Amino acid sequence: MRESPDAVYLYIPLMKELGMSWNDIKHTPRNELDGLMKAFSTYTTIHAFDGYNPDDIGKLAKDKPHIRSQYNTAMELKRRMEERAGKQDEVKSFKNTLGII
Repeated sequence: MRESPDAVYLYIPLMKELGMSWNDIKHTPRNELDGLMKAFSTYTTIHAFDGYNPDDIGKLAKDKPHIRSQYNTAMELKRRMEERAGKQDEVKSFKNTLGII
């Protein structure tokens, strides 16, 4: 294997996280491998903060401020993906919120 970051950034995650064999990787075109890695990266970003609510992130961000920007990036990406998939949140009117209707 030649000396390049391909082994670290492409082959190892494909083998470890996606369960691809070395033979599968060798027979898959490079653009498809790049697409798989982009999809895996997106999945990892979206689900990085599963189980945390905004209050938890606020507490964590006191010690590590960069967590807040990572959380905001993950939530924005999740919102865009849900929008593309057609998932919409129910929009409540002000009267519904107050329980008038």
